[in-house]
Amino acid sequence: MIKDTIRDAVSEITNTCQNEDVFVTNEDQSRMPSRGVIIGILKDLRRIVFPGYFGDENISSSMPDYFLGNMMTEVYEALWQQIYMAFRYRDGFEYCDEKYEYRAKQISEHFISRLPYIQKMMLMDVQAGFDGDPAAQSKEDIIFSYPGLFAIYVYRIAHELYVQKVPFIPRIMTEYAHGKTGIDINSGAVIGKYFFIDHGTGIVVGETTEIGDYVKLYQGVTLGALSTRKGQQLAGVKRHPTIRDHVTIYANSTILGGQTVIGEGAVIGGNSFITQSIPAHAKVSYKTPKLDLNFDEHSDIWD
Repeated sequence: MIKDTIRDAVSEITNTCQNEDVFVTNEDQSRMPSRGVIIGILKDLRRIVFPGYFGDENISSSMPDYFLGNMMTEVYEALWQQIYMAFRYRDGFEYCDEKYEYRAKQISEHFISRLPYIQKMMLMDVQAGFDGDPAAQSKEDIIFSYPGLFAIYVYRIAHELYVQKVPFIPRIMTEYAHGKTGIDINSGAVIGKYFFIDHGTGIVVGETTEIGDYVKLYQGVTLGALSTRKGQQLAGVKRHPTIRDHVTIYANSTILGGQTVIGEGAVIGGNSFITQSIPAHAKVSYKTPKLDLNFDEHSDIWD
């Protein structure tokens, strides 16, 4: 009985795989970008951005320029090959290999040139975390331990590839961070300097979100779209909010809509639900329902 059931299930699934274009052949799979390699690139880049923190090397007693040069060369080689495969797979292998290889190497070289900028932005994000969290014992504590900083780091790497229109890879990167931290930052978002995420779990930052400088988010914040019922018709449309400089958004607040602008210096209290623009320096709060406790004065409420 079970053999017949398995045979029938295998036959049906095999037929589906052969007739649906979402499934790939073994040959196609070998030409797709590798999630494992891409995660390895992220780990190597973290050793470049924060040298001495995430590897076994002790660069203070060796030649830092040799270490960094070697690491960047390895990242460049791995990255351009993954970008090359991403472009070819997306386009169905229609164009000559030379075109894809040239474009992949061009993007990878540009990415390497941006690493000093990424490092400077990350150091400001570390400073924001240290200045904004009284529980932070040191900047090293933040670099080693804070999930918010890790999610920001992956976003800043992925964003550089997103703006170059690299397929697949930016999303693989940010979803890796999402899985590790519970923080979902789309690589298409535009985020300024000195950005701090406190606690972080459950934060969602949509693709067309714009976040200014010196912004602080707490756990559970959603910067989302009012509606996605039109699906792909909304691709490329500004559908997520704009957050100006020096804004603080407290826990579990939801801000929706591409036309929604949170003005400079505004403070959004916890549990707020916002679908309209908020003027600069305003303070928005959710009025907590009154809590009534009724019990017999002779009873023990802890029973």
